[in-house]
Amino acid sequence: MAARSLIDLIDAEIAKLEEARRILAKATQISSTHIARAVKSASAKAPRKRVLSADARKRIADAQRKRWAAQRAKNKKEA
Repeated sequence: MAARSLIDLIDAEIAKLEEARRILAKATQISSTHIARAVKSASAKAPRKRVLSADARKRIADAQRKRWAAQRAKNKKEA
């Protein structure tokens, strides 16, 4: 009789563990679905790369060279 009660206790514990496993498996499945959606929506909302024309790049480069030249002239004057 004691063996039968032990078997019943083990069966009850196994049933609890199986239920916990089902819950965790479902939660993991839901989590991976949410993660996939989040990644997809994040990539869809990513801003597009801004592209400058060659003329715009040249104007910016020329302006920067002018600033560098002014800074060099200022440094030579101070030295």
